[in-house]
Amino acid sequence: MSFLTRKYPFPKDSRRLRDCALYSAIVFLILFLLQPFGFSNYSGNKFLVSLLFGAVTLACCYLYGFVMKPIYRHSMVSDDGTWRVWQEVLAVLVMVLFIGIVNFFVFSYVFHWPFTPVLCLVFLYWTLIIGIVVTVFSVALNYHRYLRGQLETLLDKTTEEQADVVVTLRDTSVRGDNLQLPINDLLYIEAQKNNVSVCFMKDGKVQTADLHTTLTAVLDDLQPYGNIFQCHRSFVVNLNNITSAQGNSNGYRLKLGTCSTEVPVSRTYVPKLRSFIA
Repeated sequence: MSFLTRKYPFPKDSRRLRDCALYSAIVFLILFLLQPFGFSNYSGNKFLVSLLFGAVTLACCYLYGFVMKPIYRHSMVSDDGTWRVWQEVLAVLVMVLFIGIVNFFVFSYVFHWPFTPVLCLVFLYWTLIIGIVVTVFSVALNYHRYLRGQLETLLDKTTEEQADVVVTLRDTSVRGDNLQLPINDLLYIEAQKNNVSVCFMKDGKVQTADLHTTLTAVLDDLQPYGNIFQCHRSFVVNLNNITSAQGNSNGYRLKLGTCSTEVPVSRTYVPKLRSFIA
């Protein structure tokens, strides 16, 4: 159930068109290869008729995408400003039923079937059965695709709330100096033998500072801030500053701010990273 409440990035037009083409191809292949609903008894050109239903599906899907745009914008303005997985699941199911209804009219016209409520319900029943399978795979695959390539857009960031927050990272050596910096300028911290290397922004430039301390001690200092995340046994990152993320369930590579270093997220920490997606 927690998966259904996670953020789901509304597909861009290019993605939506590709998905429409996929649904169209599925309808074409089901009719041409499986030939359900008595389609096998059709004496005409089955390829062209299957292509017709694929084209109808493509048109319906693309039209539905235009209808969904204002609904999505309204959802982003109202509520909590987030499109959720359950909303995408519902949207795809409604789209499948819409495609089924239009295709039923076309089916009745092409095959001269009588239009009856019972026949329509049977048609929609099988459409829904197929649609549930398509929806589950479509939403799950798309979500993980977005998670792999656009993780940074799915994270709840607290940059504005922490605009005035200054943190102190303590140096435990006798002559060491503590490091004070705005938390929003912190990029990542890396453990290096007896020290940690702190990477942060200052005057628009990436800088580093070495402190004689441990990663555990640093995490204790930053414990009150939920955006500070240990992503690897040697790395801690500021989730607010993630600018790109690439990877999968085996691990990610994160880029933060304008820093050229890619910070690894080991497989052990991937589930916890995903838990930050509200």
